[in-house]
Amino acid sequence: MISGFLFKVIREQIPRTQDELAMNLGVDKSTVQGWESGRRPLTSTRAGNLVVLRRKLILLGAPPGLVNLISLAMDADFVLGEMLRSRPTRAEVLEHPLAGWVLTRDTTHMIGWAVSGVLPGAVAAELTVPATRRGPVTTAPLLEQDQRSRFFDNLRRTADMVEGGGEEAALLRRQVWYLSSYDRSRTVVEWFGGMRRRGRIPSAGLGWSPRWVEARSVAAALARQGDPELLRDFIARSITDNDDFETANLNYWAHWLGLDPRPQSNDDFMAEHERQVWDASSLLRQFAIRLDRAGEYTDLYVHSIWALMLGRRALADADPRTARDLAARVLTLLDHDDLSRQSRRELESVHYGLRVGGYCSNRSNSEGQR
Repeated sequence: MISGFLFKVIREQIPRTQDELAMNLGVDKSTVQGWESGRRPLTSTRAGNLVVLRRKLILLGAPPGLVNLISLAMDADFVLGEMLRSRPTRAEVLEHPLAGWVLTRDTTHMIGWAVSGVLPGAVAAELTVPATRRGPVTTAPLLEQDQRSRFFDNLRRTADMVEGGGEEAALLRRQVWYLSSYDRSRTVVEWFGGMRRRGRIPSAGLGWSPRWVEARSVAAALARQGDPELLRDFIARSITDNDDFETANLNYWAHWLGLDPRPQSNDDFMAEHERQVWDASSLLRQFAIRLDRAGEYTDLYVHSIWALMLGRRALADADPRTARDLAARVLTLLDHDDLSRQSRRELESVHYGLRVGGYCSNRSNSEGQR
C-alpha cells in the first residue's frame, strides 16, 4: 500500500499518466494501476525486475531520491502487513520483525504515513512537481479507520504480551511503544496511563543496557503524546554527564537519521565507543536543519547538539556553513519561553561557543554582548 502510493507520487513527478508510463515501461496499464493500488504489490516483483524498473524511472526523469525510497516503503509495507494480521500468538510475537530489526526514522515515518496521513519528510524533500489529479484527491496511503484501529490494537496487544519479558524482548517492546504514539485516540492515553500505574515505565539503570533504550523510547513516545516531562527527566538523569549514555544517544541518532549505514538487528551498536562509523559533521548538519521544527523533541535535540559539540571542539570549524545556520536557529529558539532550564543553559553554551568562533550574525553578537 505504501510502496504503491509512493510509486504514484513518483509517476506524477516525472510526470506521466498511467497510460504514458505503462507505454514507457513496456507493461499494461493494468499493471501500473495494480502497483499503485496495491492489488499487485511491488513487493511481489522479482528483484531483478525491480532493479530495472528503478533505473527506467530515473531515466524517465523521476527524482532519484524518491526512487531510492521505494525500498524503505516496501520495508514499511512489510511491518504494516505483519501488524494487520490476526491476533498474534506469543510464539509469533517473538518472531515479529520489530523484535530483530532496528527501524530508522525514514522507515518509521513511512509507517506513520499510512496510520496518520503525515507526509514523510524524506518524501516531501524530493517533490518538485505539483500533483494534478482529477476528482477526489487522495493525499496519503492512509488506512481505513477500522484498519488503523486494528493496527494500534495489535501493537498494544503485542506490547502487553511481552511486557514482563527480559532483554530479549526489549527491542520489540520499545519499537511497539514508539509506533503506538502515532495513535491520537483516548485509548492509547489510557494505555500509557495503565503502564504508569502498574510501574511498567522502564528506568534506564546505572549503565548502558537495552533497558536504557527502552526508557528513551517510552519517554519519546510520551513526548509525542504531549507529555514532555519524562523525556526531560530522562535527559537530565539518564544521559547528561554519563559518557556511556552520551555515546549511546549519539550512536542511536546516527542510526535513526540514516548516517550509520549498517542494518542492525539489536541495540548493542549503541554502546560502541571505538568503532564510530558515522560522520560528526553530518550529524550536526542533520540536527541543525531540524532544530527549529523539532517540536516535542526539542529538548533531546538541544542536549544532543550540546553533547556533540562539547566532545568535538573543532566541529564548527569543519563545516562553517552549518555552524552559521545553527547559530541563527539557536538564537531564534532562545527567544522561546517554553524551553526547559537545562535546554536553555545548553543552548546558551552552544551559542557562546559559536559566537566566540565568529559564526554568529551581527544581531547575535550584539545580543550576546548585552
